[in-house]
Amino acid sequence: MSDRIPASSMPTLRQLQFLTALRAEGSFVAAAEAVGVTQPTLSAGIKDLETALGTVLVERGRAGAVLTPAGEEAVDRAARALSEVEELVRAAQGAGEPLSSVFRLGAIPTIAPFLLPKALPLLKQKFPKLRLLMREDLTNRLIDQLRMRTLDAAIIALPYQAAGIATTTIAEDEFLLLTPDDHPLAKRNDLSPEHLKNEELLLLEDGHCLREHALSACKLPASRRSAEVGATSLHTLVQMVAGGMGVTLLPKLAAEGGAAAGAHVAMRPFAEPVVGRAIGIAWRDGGPREQEAKLLADVLRELF
Repeated sequence: MSDRIPASSMPTLRQLQFLTALRAEGSFVAAAEAVGVTQPTLSAGIKDLETALGTVLVERGRAGAVLTPAGEEAVDRAARALSEVEELVRAAQGAGEPLSSVFRLGAIPTIAPFLLPKALPLLKQKFPKLRLLMREDLTNRLIDQLRMRTLDAAIIALPYQAAGIATTTIAEDEFLLLTPDDHPLAKRNDLSPEHLKNEELLLLEDGHCLREHALSACKLPASRRSAEVGATSLHTLVQMVAGGMGVTLLPKLAAEGGAAAGAHVAMRPFAEPVVGRAIGIAWRDGGPREQEAKLLADVLRELF
């Protein structure tokens, strides 16, 4: 006896789209508009889906549409299924010509503003059919999105290890010391991490991998705290240094990208280069966009 589910009980992709749109929009009217159908069509599609699955997915009321517990579980699975189908289509479309369709690329905030202005024109030149969709976020969130198949690859700082995620290095990125322009260290030509032990070292807030890379590169304890006012971006960090609140480590990529332009700060290299991180590409190990992610890395290496 077969255990296969009857075709009549199998949801259609359109019904799954209706359900995910309903969660995203919160009402039948807005969800119908989002997917380009009438409200009765969407409502009937959801009802047919409930009949096929044999359970109530949506509670309908004056306040709008609220998913039941079964509906919440169903919509999570629906989103994953739709993502798989979309990935299948993109992989098939790009099988004969890599990077010739939609490619969803993430990047962390301490790399994206400084690498992408150089990278995007080069990618457009080499792959004119590429439709790049960008998302900027912290590393752990980008990795989650890779696993959820809502991203195809991500530009992150290495080293970084995560189960099921493969990475490759594009380039190494050394740290420069950033101080107020009248700071004593701004005049030294023999700078080393030892000179930072008695300085107020300003770092990004917890959650930014650059913070951990900076502490590791200078062999400072992870418990070391920065000024009470935490910086949420490199640009804020630069302004804190310019205001005399302390010193910081600035990646060379960001320095060359103008992160400190116009600020009253001094930038000095260490006598022995301090390489605190590498810039790399991450993707789902064995995923259908793996070869395209590697090709993307090869192109980005041309910028260094």
